[in-house]
Amino acid sequence: MGELGAFLKIERRGNPERAPEQRKSDYREFVEVLPDPELAQQGSRCMECGIPFCHNGCPLGNLIPDWNDFVYRGRWREASDQLHFTNNFPEFTGRLCPAPCEAACVLEIREGEAVTIKQIEEAIGDRAWQEGYVKPQPPEQRTGHSVAVIGAGPAGLAAAQQLNRKGHLVTVFERDEAGGGLMRFGVPDFKIEKWVIERRLDQLVEEGVRFEYGVDVGVDVSVETLRDSFDAVVIATGSRVPRVLEVPGSELAGVHPAMDYLYQRNRWVARQSGAEPVGAPPPPADSEVISAAGKHVVVIGGGDTGADCVANSLREGAASVTQVELVGEPPARRPDDLTPWPRWPVKLRTSYALEEGGERDFAVSTTGLSGSNGRVERIHWVQNSGKPPFDPVPGTEETHPADLVLLAMGFLHPEPGLLESLGVQRDARGNVKAGAYATSVEGVFAAGDARRGQSLIVWAINEGRQCARVVDGYLEHRDPRDPADELSVGSSLRTGSPDMGADPPQKAAYGRGGGIAG
Repeated sequence: MGELGAFLKIERRGNPERAPEQRKSDYREFVEVLPDPELAQQGSRCMECGIPFCHNGCPLGNLIPDWNDFVYRGRWREASDQLHFTNNFPEFTGRLCPAPCEAACVLEIREGEAVTIKQIEEAIGDRAWQEGYVKPQPPEQRTGHSVAVIGAGPAGLAAAQQLNRKGHLVTVFERDEAGGGLMRFGVPDFKIEKWVIERRLDQLVEEGVRFEYGVDVGVDVSVETLRDSFDAVVIATGSRVPRVLEVPGSELAGVHPAMDYLYQRNRWVARQSGAEPVGAPPPPADSEVISAAGKHVVVIGGGDTGADCVANSLREGAASVTQVELVGEPPARRPDDLTPWPRWPVKLRTSYALEEGGERDFAVSTTGLSGSNGRVERIHWVQNSGKPPFDPVPGTEETHPADLVLLAMGFLHPEPGLLESLGVQRDARGNVKAGAYATSVEGVFAAGDARRGQSLIVWAINEGRQCARVVDGYLEHRDPRDPADELSVGSSLRTGSPDMGADPPQKAAYGRGGGIAG
C-alpha cells in the first residue's frame, strides 16, 4: 500500500490555489490540483493501516487506501472504478466536501499530517472524465416500475441514478430551471463551475433519467397526480427554511436570507457567462436586486454559506465586509480533550473568503438593526460569553455601518407545504420522519437534508444511495403499475450492478457488466 515509509519522508502538500488578489477579479474556480507526479507522491503517503479510520470518517464508505495506491502506481482507470463504486459524483465531493475522511486519517494523529484525500479524489474524478472512463450506463432491461424523485440536488440525483440503473423509470421533478440544487444556485462558480454539474446531468439523461424542470410539486402538479402516476415517490427537497434573526429592525429593507443573495449572484454569473439555463427567470427588477456593490456588508453566520456571501460581496466591490459569529473563537489547534482524533476537530479555521478580504469577529450577539426610510443602515451588537446561553458582556455594546445584512445562520427544516400535502409525519425538528428512508405514507420515501436535516454533500449522496436501495427493495415485491409498457421487459438485473449503499464490498468487481466506471 503506497511506498513503505513515504509518510516519514514526503511532506503533505495541499491543493495549489490562485492568489487571493488575483482570483477576486473573476468567478472561475481557484482551487487546482497538483501535477500527476506530485499526486502520486501524496498518494504514496497513505499507510497500510491496520484499521483505515478514513473509511469510517467518510459517510460514503469510500475505499480510500485502495484508490490512493492506484494513483501512486499510475493506474488511473482502476482508481476511477474503485472511487465510482461507492461515490456517484466524486468531482462534486472532491470540490465541496470538507473532508471528514482527512480528519480521521491515521496520519492526522499528528495534526496537519493527513493524506490529501480530498485533492486526490478530485483529481481522480476529473481524470475519469478527461480519459473517457465515465460513460452512460443505461440498464439492459426495465422493470416496469416508475419512481418520482422530488428535488435535483445531490441526494435526489444519487437516488435517481441508482434506481434508474436498477431498471426503474425515474423522473426527477425540480422547481428551479436546472439541476444541481444548492450546488448550482447556492455554491459560487469559483468553488464549482456549473459545467461540472451539467456533464453529470447529461450522463443521467443518457442513462434514461427524465428531468422535469420548473415544476413545483404541489403547485404545478398535484401530489395526487404524482402518487397516481408513479409506483414510488422520493422526497429530496433539502432543508430550505432559514433561521430568522428575531431582533428589532430585522424587517428593514436590505436584510436578506443568504440564499436569496446567492441565488441572484449565481444566476447573474450564468447570464454573464452565456451559460444561463433554458427557462431561467428574467433578471430581477432594479428594486429587487440584492447587491453588495459599494455597501457596508455584514454577514451573520460563520459557516460555508457565510463564507460564500463574503467572497461574492468582495467580488462585487463592497465598501467593507464583516462576518460575525455567535460562538466564541475556537482554539488554534485540535483540542484533544474535547474533540480527539479521529473526531472532526473543533478548531479555528480561516475560510478561503477571509483570505481574500473582510473582517471576522467571534462571540457576537446581534441586538438590533436600525436605519431610515425603511432601509437598514446600522447594526447593533454586544459581545457574549462565547458559549450557551451566550450571556451578554456588559459594556461591550457596539454599532457598525450596515447597508446590507445577509443572514447565514443555517436552516431549520424542509419547507412544510409539500410534506403536508403528502401527509408524511415529521420529527420534532420538522424534518421528514423516515428512520429507514420509508415515511409514514406507503410508497413515499425521503433522503438527504429533508430527512436528516442540514448536512454535508457527502451525506446527501450517501442518503440518496441508501434510499435507492430501500425503494428498490420495496418495488421488488410489487407488480409493475403498467406491465404492458413496451419498456417493461423482464426484471431489473441485480447482478453486476453498482453497489446501492454505504456498505461496499472490500474490492470492486472489475469488468462485470453494470459498470463501475461511472
